[in-house]
Amino acid sequence: MTSSRYDVAVIGGGIVGLATAMALSAQAKGQEGPRSLILLEAEDRLAAHQTGHNSGVIHSGLYYRPGSLKARNCAEGREALIRFCKENGIAHEICGKLVVATDESELPALDELERRGRANGLADMRRLRSTKELREYEPHVTGIAGLFVPQTGIADYLQVSEAFAARVREAGGEIRLRARVRKAHVARDEIVLETEGGEVHCRALVNCAGLQSDRAARMCGVNPGVCIVPFRGEYYELVPEKCGLVRNLIYPVPDPRFPFLGVHFTRMIHGGVEAGPNAVLAFKREGYERTSFSLRDTLDTFAYPGFWRMAARYWRMGAHEFHRSFSKRAFVAALRRLIPELGMDDAHRAGAGVRAQALTPDGTLADDFRIVESGRMIHVLNAPSPAATASISIGQTIAALAAKRFDAPSSIPKGLRL
Repeated sequence: MTSSRYDVAVIGGGIVGLATAMALSAQAKGQEGPRSLILLEAEDRLAAHQTGHNSGVIHSGLYYRPGSLKARNCAEGREALIRFCKENGIAHEICGKLVVATDESELPALDELERRGRANGLADMRRLRSTKELREYEPHVTGIAGLFVPQTGIADYLQVSEAFAARVREAGGEIRLRARVRKAHVARDEIVLETEGGEVHCRALVNCAGLQSDRAARMCGVNPGVCIVPFRGEYYELVPEKCGLVRNLIYPVPDPRFPFLGVHFTRMIHGGVEAGPNAVLAFKREGYERTSFSLRDTLDTFAYPGFWRMAARYWRMGAHEFHRSFSKRAFVAALRRLIPELGMDDAHRAGAGVRAQALTPDGTLADDFRIVESGRMIHVLNAPSPAATASISIGQTIAALAAKRFDAPSSIPKGLRL
């Protein structure tokens, strides 16, 4: 078994881990940060999980509470991401999206979305007050009101991730695949990570392990304060002859009780139209099939008191999502609320993704980014959408924290949060 030493190790080769490694590597190149860096990825490829299974949307910042980490990082990160895509020849397009209210009960939530969007700097939004106005943007949609948000776009996040990785390597950083971290030993001046590829010794650590981030924190002796509960999002894809029903992106007004956006239509950057996702409890953290099951992951979820508190509040919604997962008719019915012309044969099952949803002990679905600092470690414990859009900003934020923290004494109290 080999052993190697670095100033900082980043756990996780998704887009947030790569963006963080890129920002840290840039610091090192400028002699402001750590001299040596390694990124450890458990799989045999980068962006294998949340990043590689998302819908490719560049989010505008419409949904997020003004002043929240999501709102701030989305606005800054969106512009940084667009510049990065342009500079690196990465497929992307700022095409805009339509949020549609289909009945009067959704109008208060639409009003709140408009308020948040304008507070978050989306001054070019247009409020639409009739089906006729909606159909100026999407001729096949049906609704009573809506918002057109021109800042929304689409991109190839796998290409973005590979470009981030190239920047890390160019700056002298190392990326190691098939390097799942099995154990961690934290001492005052050194952290030893036991990986499938050998021991890694580092002075400092950044945990961007996504679906495994709470376990990585506990492995390092840190109480994450949350449990990661996986929610699978399943997609359908429109048959080619029906893709003309969707010009760009069409979203429903989301239920404000949940950090999910509802099933929607997304034109994909390399062609085709994706429909979804739902949000169904998964029984495996990397479980992309309805039959995927892990005894350990399921027991971790069911043993967590916060899960049962959440379930007591939202069991009806959970049952509805399970029904829609197994019933194409129910899934298509949700889509037909936006585009009534869609028929049962116009969509077929496509892929799925799994969202790492942080759940607090009182049963609250954490809705903002959550970063916990402890000693010479930074743990990113909740980075859901718009993490891909905001990845460059998130990485720079973490690198700035690291520049201060990693040169400080290791006696800094645990549990500080950004």
